[in-house]
Amino acid sequence: MAVNAGDAGTWTLGDRVVNRMGFGSMRITGNPDPQVAIGVLRRAIELGVNHIDTAAYYFEANFATELIRSALTPYPDDLVITTKVGFFRDDAGDWHEARSPENLREQVEDNLRRLGRDHLDVVNLRIIKRAGRDSIAESFGALADLRAEGLIRHLGISNVRVDHLDEAQAIAPVVCVQNNYAIDNRADDELLRVCGARGVAYVPFFAIAGSAREGGATSDHSEAVSAVAARHDLSPHQVRLAWTLHQGDHVLAIPGTSNQTHLEQNIAVAGVRFTDADLAELA
Repeated sequence: MAVNAGDAGTWTLGDRVVNRMGFGSMRITGNPDPQVAIGVLRRAIELGVNHIDTAAYYFEANFATELIRSALTPYPDDLVITTKVGFFRDDAGDWHEARSPENLREQVEDNLRRLGRDHLDVVNLRIIKRAGRDSIAESFGALADLRAEGLIRHLGISNVRVDHLDEAQAIAPVVCVQNNYAIDNRADDELLRVCGARGVAYVPFFAIAGSAREGGATSDHSEAVSAVAARHDLSPHQVRLAWTLHQGDHVLAIPGTSNQTHLEQNIAVAGVRFTDADLAELA
């Protein structure tokens, strides 16, 4: 049977229609041979992916943004590239938060240069959540100004709470929220519901990795995940990914990999349909 990202259905990010099954580019940066990553990216497009998540600070052996440019230019007309700003990595690979208007403009311009674009489709403000009042107004307002200049088409926020979404939406339209969420990490259930009610896409990261996070796909699966996997002839990782897509039509998946076989296994999940009994067991 043919595998296509479009089997998961579509969602509209602002004025751009994307397939709900997308691709995250963080994991393509580690191979010293850029042709491996380029092959994965091109195969993703062949399989119907038209939503790619990235950031200029995704780099190890290569920059994700530059790999995307090398693999996919001239860009397909329907391709939406979502990137993030708010952080940077120094030459040693250490992370630093950088949310001043000057920093954000510099990061947007860096993304434009590395991607070879004259505007960015979607830019997420990525923050570090802190206890108590943690305003994003100044930083999000700076991105709204860059949107007004035409450098950005649509805005999103990442690693946030409901109060951050409230604050951002009072400044400019928000098309997506990108947060850590998985079948074994349900802290964002309320934010996911709020996004759905407001017509905002919810984009979970680490859906497959779970508690392993940057370390890669988790091997810690519940009995329910394993049982549903056996019943549907899926891997437990595919069940985890499919479960996220069943949490609402506004949920967009962005699984990442540097392996074409794993890519095809991830995209195959777009066509998985769980029964109510399956979902009750997984819950």
